[in-house]
Amino acid sequence: MLIVFLCINILKKKRLVLMSKKIIPYQNSDLSKKSQVEKMFNNISKEYDILNRVISFGIDVSWRKKIVKILKSKKPSLILDVATGTGDLAIAMVKTNAKKIIGLDISKGMLDVGIDKIKDKKLDNTIDMVIGDSENLKYEDNFFDAVTVSFGVRNFESLDSGLTEIFRVLKPNGSLVILETSNPTKFPFKQFYTFYSKFILPTIGKIFSKDKLAYNYLSESSAEFPYGEKFNNILKKIGFTNVVDFPQTFGVATIYVASKG
Repeated sequence: MLIVFLCINILKKKRLVLMSKKIIPYQNSDLSKKSQVEKMFNNISKEYDILNRVISFGIDVSWRKKIVKILKSKKPSLILDVATGTGDLAIAMVKTNAKKIIGLDISKGMLDVGIDKIKDKKLDNTIDMVIGDSENLKYEDNFFDAVTVSFGVRNFESLDSGLTEIFRVLKPNGSLVILETSNPTKFPFKQFYTFYSKFILPTIGKIFSKDKLAYNYLSESSAEFPYGEKFNNILKKIGFTNVVDFPQTFGVATIYVASKG
């Protein structure tokens, strides 16, 4: 009981610290959050996939399969995967039978890893990997049948700007599907996940990643990002309709589905 009490007090103190600072990868840097995120993902791109599997216990694969199932029923022809990273979701979405999937990311390092994976799977005729800014998309209005974002919206410099751009390039009646971290609310999952994300996840990152600060940021940004009804309301404010959320694995992640108009 003493150990539990001490852990709870440590977590409370850490939360107070988080609430008093801006959540960015490198606290001592003068770079914008966007530039810091780009730098961070370039730094961890080589080990990102392996660490992602370890940290999520491989459950993230099943979450992506659910996104594919949701989109397949909507029969999109052209899909934009924002913050595509190394392309895991873009690759999985080939099963939607879309004619073209564009994976967009700000990090060249992550894209390079993704391009190699796509070539190995001989999917380069279906998937294009492009460097770009999610808050300044170089596409016409009403261009895509569907837009997806997997563990990326919390890294936007401006959440409203990024979501507004997605809304702009999405066709009327097009679909938005977002997979993002969230926080369990029920005992004992809430307590376990909080401890795991605050202490275990950053420790694993420090041991296996050359960027010792990256996984602190990923943990902190997850803890502070709005989820559930709060995020639903943000999507509705942007203009999205038919907004629903589906908590995954006791609430450690959530899939959000919405439409344009």
